Amino acid sequence: MIDLSTLILTLMWGAAIGCIYVLLATGLNLIFGVMKLVNFAHGELLMIGAYMGYSVCILLGVNAYIAVFFSMGIVALIGIAVERLCFRRVLGSDKLNEIFVSLGLILIFDNVAVLLWGGKSKRIISPFENMSLTLGEVSISYDWLIAVVFVIVILIALLFLIKKTKIGMAMRATSQKSQTSMLMGINIERIYIFTFALGAALAGAAGVLYGIIFPFNPYIGALPTIKAFAIIILGGLGSIPGAIIGGLLYGIAEQTAVISLGGIWRNAVAFSVLIIVLVLRPKGLFGEKGE
Repeated sequence: MIDLSTLILTLMWGAAIGCIYVLLATGLNLIFGVMKLVNFAHGELLMIGAYMGYSVCILLGVNAYIAVFFSMGIVALIGIAVERLCFRRVLGSDKLNEIFVSLGLILIFDNVAVLLWGGKSKRIISPFENMSLTLGEVSISYDWLIAVVFVIVILIALLFLIKKTKIGMAMRATSQKSQTSMLMGINIERIYIFTFALGAALAGAAGVLYGIIFPFNPYIGALPTIKAFAIIILGGLGSIPGAIIGGLLYGIAEQTAVISLGGIWRNAVAFSVLIIVLVLRPKGLFGEKGE
C-alpha cells in the first residue's frame, strides 16, 4: 500500500514532469493544428533548449530560470530557420516527405550537439538545488514547484495570445481554413513562421526545465517526442486544453507506475492509459479541434 506522503509526492512529481510534457505537446499541437505539419524532430528542440540553457548558465552566469527566456528566444530563431529552409519546401506535399525531413533533422541535431557539447550527460544547476519545502512528512523540491509555476505562467500567456490578440485570431483562422484565411488578407506564410517559432520556443522552455530536473544528453529528444504525440492524441488533435490535461495525466501515470511497479514499467503503464482512452474515445478526451 502507498502511504499518504508517498501519494502526494507521486502526484507532485508526476505534475512536474507532466508540465514539461505539456509544454512540449502544446508546441507540437500548435504546429500541427495551424500548419498540419508532422514534425518528429520536435523533441530535438527540447534537447537544444536544454543545452542552450546550460550554455547560458555557464557562459553568462545567469540564474537557471532566467536562462529559460534566453533559451526560448534562441530556439525560436532556430525554429524559424528550420521552417524556412526545410519544412517550407515540403509543406502540403506527401506526409512521408515531412516525416523523412524530420527524421533527417533528428540525425543532424543529435550529431551537431555531440560535436558542440560532447556525448556525456550534463545537468543545469538550479539556485534551489537540494532545497525543498517541508509540509509535515512531505518534502517537496522547490524545483518541482517552480517548474509547475513556470509552465502555468507560460500557458496563461499563450492562451491570452491565442484568444485576445490579432495574430492569435489569425492563427485560429488559418488552422480552420488556410485558403479562406489567405483570401481574407491573412499572410499565412507569416503565420506559419510565427507558429513554428512559438512551438519551438515552448520546446526550448521545456528543455531548460527538463535539464534542471534530469540529466540530459544529445539523444534525449526521441522519447519525449513520442510521448508528446501520444499526449496530443490522448487529449485530442488541435486541443490545447486536451494537451494540458493529457500531459498531466501522462506524467502522473508514469510516476504512479514507477512507485507501484518500478521504473521499468514507466512507459508501459503510461502508454496503456493512452490505449485505454483511445479505445473508449477514439478522438481523444476533447476530440479534434472544431468538433
